Amino acid sequence: MSKADGMKYAPKGKPNKVVEDGQFVFAAMRLDHGHIYGMCNGLVEAGATLKWVYDPDPKRVEAFLKTYPQARAAESEEQVLADAEVQLVAAAAVTNERGPLGVRAMRSGKHYFTDKAPFTTLEQLEEARTAYAETGKKYAVYYSERLHVESAVYAGQLIEQGAIGRVVQVIGLGPHRLNAPSRPAWFFEKEKYGGILCDIGSHQVEQFLFFTGNRNASVANSKVANYANKDYPELEDFGDMTFVGENGATGYFRVDWLTPSGLGTWGDGRTLILGTEGYIELRKYIDIAREKDGDQLYLVNADGEQHLKVRGQVGFPYFGQLVLDCLNGTENAMTQEHAFKAAELSLLAQKHAVKVE
Repeated sequence: MSKADGMKYAPKGKPNKVVEDGQFVFAAMRLDHGHIYGMCNGLVEAGATLKWVYDPDPKRVEAFLKTYPQARAAESEEQVLADAEVQLVAAAAVTNERGPLGVRAMRSGKHYFTDKAPFTTLEQLEEARTAYAETGKKYAVYYSERLHVESAVYAGQLIEQGAIGRVVQVIGLGPHRLNAPSRPAWFFEKEKYGGILCDIGSHQVEQFLFFTGNRNASVANSKVANYANKDYPELEDFGDMTFVGENGATGYFRVDWLTPSGLGTWGDGRTLILGTEGYIELRKYIDIAREKDGDQLYLVNADGEQHLKVRGQVGFPYFGQLVLDCLNGTENAMTQEHAFKAAELSLLAQKHAVKVE
């Protein structure tokens, strides 16, 4: 997603303030990915106060301030981290810089909220785990394909209500449009972006763990390939993974950068959730050749077949929960163990992936 796409498509919801102005202060920094806009939208809608923005590129800061004029431009990372009023730092840095930045923020007394993928190496993950254990500060991750998609939020609520019984399999499809000319150079450097399973695959791992109620899983197999983008030899434009949860549920996901130009949005993301008493299909961003609107949920169980259009109906509770978790020391938005485990499994899948030539 280009910087412009990030601003255009950043998810927005209905304001659902859980705090008053000034009660929870945050800063935004490292605007390398457009997801920072969705992250900030969610926090502001929850009532958080955006005080600072910092990025080494003044043009990115200028663009950000047009969307969030309430923020002030900081001169350095150090200025932000030294401000005792700031309780959380939200950042969308180059992927391999996210982990180290998070550790610095936590050791400066701030909670940290990063775009996915949160790490590119297992070593970075362990450093963050250590920082969390020693500081008690959160290392929150913006797994937006569940947290900022109303159909996915509602699917979680239906599962909790028992609408499809015990979940035994999740299939996740996460195609993305490459739009290579709009991408920064780092996007095509394996050391910096981490690989396709580490990157967009982390969304899918997180959803599997959440929808199946698993705290852990094992990687059965994984594969990566570069099928159509040989001009970018370090890019992986295809990846898939199969895994088994500790409770016996299984999962398969496929991610790719092969979305055709004729699709009406950036990717036809879908999730299929099979339960012992029914199943759910999510057509997250578009219902191809039928409706441009996403957040289409299909539910089949003993009561029959249902097609539910949930856009604008459910909201995004994660952000208010995150703010309150930071204030109260709770873990209602997402446990730290869950956020780290999703990252760990995607890193392991990436590390051991078979490269298809």
